[in-house]
Amino acid sequence: MNTQLPLVSIITPSYNQARFLEACICSVLEQDYPNIEYIIVDGGSKDGSVEIIEKYADRLAWWVSEKDKGHADALNKGFARAKGEILAWLNSDDTYYPGAVSDAVQTLLANPDVGMVYGDADITDADGKVIGRFASRQTDYRKLLRGSVHIPQATTFFRAGLYRQVGPLSLDFFFAFDYDLWVKLAKISRLLYVPHRWATFRLHEAGKSVKDDSVCYPDMLKIYARERGGGLSWLWLRAQVRKLVYAWLPLRFRLFLRRTF
Repeated sequence: MNTQLPLVSIITPSYNQARFLEACICSVLEQDYPNIEYIIVDGGSKDGSVEIIEKYADRLAWWVSEKDKGHADALNKGFARAKGEILAWLNSDDTYYPGAVSDAVQTLLANPDVGMVYGDADITDADGKVIGRFASRQTDYRKLLRGSVHIPQATTFFRAGLYRQVGPLSLDFFFAFDYDLWVKLAKISRLLYVPHRWATFRLHEAGKSVKDDSVCYPDMLKIYARERGGGLSWLWLRAQVRKLVYAWLPLRFRLFLRRTF
């Protein structure tokens, strides 16, 4: 480890994702950044995931495989163990591109007023083929509450001190606990978009972004109500349009909208 550089703690939550897990793990372990603490929190998988994790156990700071209360709970377990000054999580069906961690750290070091950085992500299918590009762009607290999210979660890196001010991740949201975190961070710090490819975001039939997409906006509207008291809003309007139009579109048109809007 290079103690002159900040420690980056990366958490991978996983449950029955053996098909994708090894690619995810390798994308973290093969980063060129010399000061990474890697933690895997498995929810008690029965599909061979544990055997994959055990292959890399000597390169992990900590791992566990046990029943949990879901995605956010698994991440909270990992973050509770994390010692890094910078935190990130990479879901077990996503991957980092080479150099992503180094680039993110250098950006945070160069911008001390920034609480979280994020970049570009390629959208891939179940076989890892690139099928689109996530519509990343600069956002902030006000824009987030209007529904202008544009943050691919796999590319996010944030300061541990700020996370501890607003965390842990809320178990009240099945889908939008990441959005909830970004809103809270944006309220007390600046978010910064970096136009560099840092990760892949995988869409597949068993993934939450496909299977449970209908839960997304109801969760986001609860967060809006907490922040602004509810009522009519651009976010509410987006939710209606998504329910009436977006959810019925074929995947290729959804990807076009992700790239465009």
